[in-house]
Amino acid sequence: MHANEKLLTSFYEALQNRDHVTMQACYADQASFSDPVFTCLNAAEVRAMWEMLLTRGKDLALTFRNIRADDRSGSAECTATYTFTATGRKVTNHIRSEFELADGKILRQRDSFDFHRWARQALGLSGLLLGWTGFFQNKVRAGAMKSLKQFMQPNR
Repeated sequence: MHANEKLLTSFYEALQNRDHVTMQACYADQASFSDPVFTCLNAAEVRAMWEMLLTRGKDLALTFRNIRADDRSGSAECTATYTFTATGRKVTNHIRSEFELADGKILRQRDSFDFHRWARQALGLSGLLLGWTGFFQNKVRAGAMKSLKQFMQPNR
């Protein structure tokens, strides 16, 4: 197994075990992260995002598969099932991740998933009716970033 496949396996095993400290250690100091909800996070923000999601969420179940990596890039697929805390609704999210890797760390992570499908599960009727619109997606993104920034405040 390539060393970067081991890195990504460790990353996903930590996610399964709700171990944000190990996940955070997988990222380079200049890392970035992007997905349909959290766009353009820097290293501090992505580390805080995982801590926030794993400490607030109580019932995450995750499976991962198809981990592939070489010296510079990697990919994986996972399925996350959890209760979206803001609404109490159950979500099953199928995610495809693409990684840029350097020096045994994650330099860039780009996750993709069907935002509209996620929104109708997490947000119900409003997500079903509006989840495909840019306005609604931007509103969800703004709310997610507001929560992350509040979580990152030292006196939270």
